[in-house]
Amino acid sequence: MINFTLKHFRYFDALARMGHFGRAAEDCAISQPALSVQIKELEGLLGAPLVERTARQIRLTTLGQEFLLRARKVLADVEEISELARSSDGPLKGSLRMGVIPTVAPYLLPTIIQRLSDHLPALELMPRETVTRSLVEDLLQSRLDFIIAALPISEPSLREFALFEEEFVLVRSQKDADLPIPSPDRLQHMKLLLLEEGHCFRDQALSFCNVLPSDPSLVMEGSSLSTLVQMVSAGLGLTLIPEIAVALETHNAPVSIARFTSNKPKRQIGMLWRKTNPLEKQLMELAAIVRQTGHEKIAQLHQT
Repeated sequence: MINFTLKHFRYFDALARMGHFGRAAEDCAISQPALSVQIKELEGLLGAPLVERTARQIRLTTLGQEFLLRARKVLADVEEISELARSSDGPLKGSLRMGVIPTVAPYLLPTIIQRLSDHLPALELMPRETVTRSLVEDLLQSRLDFIIAALPISEPSLREFALFEEEFVLVRSQKDADLPIPSPDRLQHMKLLLLEEGHCFRDQALSFCNVLPSDPSLVMEGSSLSTLVQMVSAGLGLTLIPEIAVALETHNAPVSIARFTSNKPKRQIGMLWRKTNPLEKQLMELAAIVRQTGHEKIAQLHQT
């Protein structure tokens, strides 16, 4: 019998994800030589190479691709086994890994952490902020316990729990504050500023405005809503942001805010976890707390 270890599986998974020994070693918090030794040892146990090594990156061999699928299944199973000890009827405790999309995290995450700390004092949240695609992959591979993202994701193996719905608002220069709110068709021909590719909010904004990504009206792509708002204040165009971001992002920016009166663009924010997670009952209870927090936040925005 071949004496594989979980360390072999974890290091190989990191190498496959990063495509580079140095980045994989950093992801695993070990040195690059140590990672290389572990991969070489794994290949020695198998008697065949798992990766093709080049100067800039690695490529998985056919065996490497097959081995990766099985290694990830083993890691997912081990992770769920480790959760069994916490799957009793008691409240959640210990570490819980969560992921949040960038267009939600800065505006809701601090409140969520405080609220959950009040309700579940023995729980330690370990948040990660990145785009939806990466969060879903990490959730499916058991690197995260739950994520907060825009719905729907429509992944059969994931449970979707609706949290709250929010509108998009139009951000434009102060000199345009008294102008009529443009229709989606009119927005097609205006200088629209968007988040860079990979952000789900970008896709939602494009869909509302019926704009193609290659349209020349897209004069800029930004990595954050804050950058987009600052560009609007500099007179470079206009943008859409979720209403939950308005207070923080426009506080010190000389811009005007307008709400659409008809055909209002909206998004549904939800919480997702694997259906096979033994902590599903506790995650449902946690999601209810997060949903109440989100509803309160949106209600406060509508009162201002």
